[in-house]
Amino acid sequence: MQLLFESLFNGVAIGSVLLMAALGLAIVFGLMGVINLAHGELIMLGAYTTYVVQLIFKLPLLAPIYNAYVLVAIPCAFVVSGVVGILLERTVIRRLYGSPLETLLATWGVSLILQQFVRSVPLAYAAGMVVFLVLGFSVPLFLPKTLLEGRQSRFVRLGGWAVSAFIGVLFAGGLASQISRIAKATSRNVDVTAPKWMRGGLEWMDLTFPVPRLVIIVMTLIAVVGVIWFLNRSVWGIRIRAVTQNRSMSDCLGIPTDTVDVLTFGIGSGLAGVAGVAVSLLGSVGPNVGTSYIVGCFMVVVLGGVGNLLGTVLASFAIGLLTDLIGAGRLLTIWPDMPEPLAGGVEFFATTSMAQVMVFALIVVFLQFRPAGLFPQKGRMVEA
Repeated sequence: MQLLFESLFNGVAIGSVLLMAALGLAIVFGLMGVINLAHGELIMLGAYTTYVVQLIFKLPLLAPIYNAYVLVAIPCAFVVSGVVGILLERTVIRRLYGSPLETLLATWGVSLILQQFVRSVPLAYAAGMVVFLVLGFSVPLFLPKTLLEGRQSRFVRLGGWAVSAFIGVLFAGGLASQISRIAKATSRNVDVTAPKWMRGGLEWMDLTFPVPRLVIIVMTLIAVVGVIWFLNRSVWGIRIRAVTQNRSMSDCLGIPTDTVDVLTFGIGSGLAGVAGVAVSLLGSVGPNVGTSYIVGCFMVVVLGGVGNLLGTVLASFAIGLLTDLIGAGRLLTIWPDMPEPLAGGVEFFATTSMAQVMVFALIVVFLQFRPAGLFPQKGRMVEA
């Protein structure tokens, strides 16, 4: 029983990280059919945002509430990755709709650009640039519509971008001094230190449950509930579902499909940033941190069924359980009298990397029998 609980918890913990990382990809891929290979780099941006927020909370003014930096990092990571995702959609992906191969190559190029950007540009200057973009896109949201119409609209927008640039420069300068005093941010990996309330573990039934993994599980549950509520209860969520089912008919009924695309890509990218917060709590953060999750994200989406949230949840936890059972060698413990040829194969795959190879191979075999995944997408356009 103890082994069962331990395996179940580890599988849920692994599946929670996968689900958090794949949740945004499932929304984007399900709606627009865009294979975004830069999704892993959006996770990386969320992880680096967590590191920057941690540095800011080490300032003497915020040091008394340092343990609360994770709660601030979550919305900050969502906004940063969401804005970068919207910028990517409006500049690159929007011009390549209906061309999956070109979109695949373009997003792969964007992922390489973002990785090299993180390696080459100092972290303080990169953070100032992100602040500039976030504020620049946010200014129209807080201004009266009368100022954004007519001849003066161009000057108002230029003034908003100028103020955003000024704030971004001030932020970069202040953060640069903070980084030089506290940490040395280079192309090497940086570490995010968990606050005191996230250290250690909880004891139950002779088992130790690490608190960071418990927090990640809670974050994943909140994210899933929030996405379900948004898609089923909000006006824009219903519009997103309508466009997912039948884009042309939704356009004929007056739904702004272009706005839906931007909103969907922004939400999906923002969820990738929240996944970056979870990833940063598990290990070092580096330019390639998102690369190790992108394949697993696509496997979760394809296995669960494109655009199906329930399938994404079940697929992520199934992959997490299989990864733990195979990678930790628990199959030999459960079945100690396993025949020798089979036992040798289980021992060969009893590592994290080889367990992923075995799990992905099993998924490929499963897709031969159910190419559309666990829950195929339904709708008139799909059935046609």
